[in-house]
Amino acid sequence: MSGAITGRTVGMDLDQPTVPLPGEVRMPLLGFGTWQATGKAGYDAVLAALDAGYRHIDTATMYGNEEEVGRAVQESGLRREDIFLTTKLPPERVGRERETIEASLRALGTDHVDLWLVHWPPSNPADSIPVWREMLAARDEGLTRAVGVSNYSTAEIDELIQATEENPAVNQIPWSPFLYDRQRHIEHRDRGVVLEGYSPFKRSDLSDPVLTRIAGAHGVSPAQVVLRWHIDHEIVVIPKSVTPERIRANADVFQFALTAEEIRDIDALGST
Repeated sequence: MSGAITGRTVGMDLDQPTVPLPGEVRMPLLGFGTWQATGKAGYDAVLAALDAGYRHIDTATMYGNEEEVGRAVQESGLRREDIFLTTKLPPERVGRERETIEASLRALGTDHVDLWLVHWPPSNPADSIPVWREMLAARDEGLTRAVGVSNYSTAEIDELIQATEENPAVNQIPWSPFLYDRQRHIEHRDRGVVLEGYSPFKRSDLSDPVLTRIAGAHGVSPAQVVLRWHIDHEIVVIPKSVTPERIRANADVFQFALTAEEIRDIDALGST
């Protein structure tokens, strides 16, 4: 553990562990994913998540739900500065970056997001650096507080750093105990890139004996163990659900912590 976790985010109204991003930005380690959560169900899910204590909401242009997310944020009764908002640039919007972030901000009803990600590497590798420069320009103009990438390899991240001397703040990739790759985790840390995992349950066997044993020891569910494992590793995690009970359960992961031995046992699932 690097000790980078802190218990409070500046401007946020709950004590939750966060990780620092460049520019004195702090990102809650637990976020709420909104992929496939559209229409009224998406709006209701985001409201339920904010009510349950989430202060980090993850959306994307390609999800088609920025308006619902923005409306839920505005109607939650919370201050904008108490919510960390992420959205993403679709790969087909190469060359239309500024237009895309401005459309996202209008839909979300805010003058800035906290994190803007390149959703996937451009299909033409020659576009990678120009897109990244446009992301940095949006950050420098205050449209987003931090910029990063999603679904990038370490080599693709290195290309951006070498060309611009600006590392992505975050790389959002599929992650779970069963995908655990210690070397890849280290590569992110060495470059000062926060690893953010998505689909933590879809890529996990929640009936695995290791998870059920550890869950039983703490009186929690295997899903809660998976989320806590991310947090104890200082890996941002964004579970998604539209079920209020599950949304609340996924937020209730700060009342226990895994032991070093339990973390090692869960890590080992990645090599099985």
